[in-house]
Amino acid sequence: MRTGRAHSRASARRGDRVRWGPDRWRLYRLVGREVARTMRGASARLTSSPDILARVRVTGLVIAPQDLRTSDATFADDIYSGLFVFAGRSLAVSGRSPFDYTPPSPEWAEVLYGFGWLRHLRAADTALARANARAFVADFMAGRGDPTLARPTPVAARRLISFLSQSPLVLEGADRNFYQGFLKILAKSARELERDLRWGLPPQWRLSAAVALCYAGLCCEGIEPILRRATRILSRELDRQIMADGGHRSRDPRFAMELMLDLLPLRQSYLSRSVDPPEALLRAIDRMLPLLRLLRHADASLSHFNGMGATAADHLATLLIYDGAMAQPMSHAPNSGYERLESGRIVVVADVGAPPPLPFSRNAGAGCLSFEMSSGPQRIVVNCGLPASGAELRRLARSTAAHSTATVANTSSCRLLGGGGWWGERLAADWLSRHLGPVVLRGPSDVKAERTETADALVVAARHDGYAEDFGIVHERRWQLVGSTGRLDGQDAFVRTGKGRHKPQDVAIRFHLHPAIVVCGETTDDLTLSSPLGEVWAFRAEGAAIAIAIEESVYFAGLSGARRTDQIVLHLRVEDTTQVSWSFARRMNPSG
Repeated sequence: MRTGRAHSRASARRGDRVRWGPDRWRLYRLVGREVARTMRGASARLTSSPDILARVRVTGLVIAPQDLRTSDATFADDIYSGLFVFAGRSLAVSGRSPFDYTPPSPEWAEVLYGFGWLRHLRAADTALARANARAFVADFMAGRGDPTLARPTPVAARRLISFLSQSPLVLEGADRNFYQGFLKILAKSARELERDLRWGLPPQWRLSAAVALCYAGLCCEGIEPILRRATRILSRELDRQIMADGGHRSRDPRFAMELMLDLLPLRQSYLSRSVDPPEALLRAIDRMLPLLRLLRHADASLSHFNGMGATAADHLATLLIYDGAMAQPMSHAPNSGYERLESGRIVVVADVGAPPPLPFSRNAGAGCLSFEMSSGPQRIVVNCGLPASGAELRRLARSTAAHSTATVANTSSCRLLGGGGWWGERLAADWLSRHLGPVVLRGPSDVKAERTETADALVVAARHDGYAEDFGIVHERRWQLVGSTGRLDGQDAFVRTGKGRHKPQDVAIRFHLHPAIVVCGETTDDLTLSSPLGEVWAFRAEGAAIAIAIEESVYFAGLSGARRTDQIVLHLRVEDTTQVSWSFARRMNPSG
């Protein structure tokens, strides 16, 4: 056995390295398509009627929508003391306004300018909390801060929803001048989002803007024309972006959870104003909740796929109440590309889907055929998850090496936009990154999965061609959960194809372990894993000439930030079609 921190980090850094040649024309076609989309948006904005914008004059507030995101008054104590902790980063303001400082990370700035944190001040329910909330909003209304950080569509949409939801907190005890200024900032935000929709926004931004404008139209007097248009756009985008099995086209569990936290109060806001909610909204809510259950483990958190980091367990629990406390999770999501195997205490969730369409892939990971396994409330096998902040760390967390699956030649199965290539390609990639973010330029295109169930076992078999073009290898994986014995049997096969280079390739099969799992014993045949709950598991692997190693890893999805952990790595060299078998088997408790 060996540890290999340097090896693991180097593998992640090379995680999305591929030859630039095959991607060059994909990149140029993408540039052309994005330029055309931007031009169409600009043309639509210039030729559209300005009447709807001219009529945006908020004359009053009618309702304040419910905020389903749970609040914590202890956060208010931190804010009183001048400490702002957002997105895994902190800033001490020493009696000044947080808008006077350079944000410690872009993600921190998004939270600050989104104002969702006002709910923690509302939870304190004190005169001081209300005064502080008004002071922060007044700072923003006065123009303090960086307007370029406040202006992006998703940030502006979140801020508009936050201002509406927390208006009772902000306006209680306010004078007339503040009230009128608050109405003006609501109107300005609605106008800006309406203008954004006339540009060619990325699809997730369009949906966020439409949701926020529907809230504004329902909560404010004087902007009914915006409500009618926003409802039409909301219906169209929900029908386009929510798939038949309830998954969002981004395949991002975090985006789906955050969207649901907005859609449920929005439905109630329609009913509160005696307006029929659009059918697309009702359909989306009904479909999305069961999929969240599919991705949920017994520790009340979601699986770490395609943009999911730490789960706010209280937010997820709040959502699932709307699906019925005793509702059973679905096990098969063919459109979203997820499978769930569950027997007794053991849950396995697997990613068996292709990368999402390019405009939706800014957080997608190269984790095809990765999986997570838990026993009761204890995670055992995990993916690293997406960190809350840090562009480079987030990029590394999206690599194949950060997932519990196989890597070939220390590369990822997906090519992320950005880096590499000659100067023309770098220039094009940089321009696209500013417009679309670090999307997936290329990834597995032929991903197939098959599920079978017997009286004794649940079986999922899947394959992907993410390594076929560059290395002539197709990865196949099979999971079999045998409920009667508490054992997960797996099999990885690397099938040679007629494509790509046929020289031998180094392959690493990774199983990232949760930080609470301890490798407490090893023999020539197996590893012994210990859980804090007292369970003991044996890991075994056999097949090709493999070398089993315990290497360092990082678990980015911890609630308190990144944590060191271990990963089991099977190293092998693939020349011809090669097969490896492995298993996780539960033994008796140590006390037993």
